[in-house]
Amino acid sequence: MENGKTSEQIALELAKERVQRMKKFYDHSFIYIIGLGIYFAKTYLGAPLNFFPIRYINETFMWCWTFVFAIQGIKLFFIENVLGANWEKNQLKKEMERESEVTNKWE
Repeated sequence: MENGKTSEQIALELAKERVQRMKKFYDHSFIYIIGLGIYFAKTYLGAPLNFFPIRYINETFMWCWTFVFAIQGIKLFFIENVLGANWEKNQLKKEMERESEVTNKWE
């Protein structure tokens, strides 16, 4: 127990954090799709969208944004599943077993 918190409270906090990260990712997805639509309209449809913020949506900007978006998705969905809380719990259990084996060996 850390700071007097039970495992259920810690699990609830971790779940809330994950939900917040997912919400931010979905918000980012929505904005990315709008930006992608504007980019395609400008580039391939010849839409005259040359006012201040839209004028800077070019190929380089979209490549960078796509890279950031992909990294955010990988961190959220892939790394969290592979190296998430369950992985940490399993590693802690293994370390505790190793320590108990060492102490049992010397007893």
